[in-house]
Amino acid sequence: MKAVVVLKPGTTATGAEIIATARQRLPSYQKPKSVDFVASLPKAPTGKVIKRELRAPYWADQERT
Repeated sequence: MKAVVVLKPGTTATGAEIIATARQRLPSYQKPKSVDFVASLPKAPTGKVIKRELRAPYWADQERT
């Protein structure tokens, strides 16, 4: 599982810190194995995150059946 994170302005964090926090607070099946930092999440006019656009770069080289 991969986490895609947007940091609040003025804050810093590393992928290792985020994974360590998740390890303490989440069940094992929800823990991310890696973290990507982005400037913003793609959102629809309603304010919901558009997950298909968020996943698109990771599936670009794959064929889905």
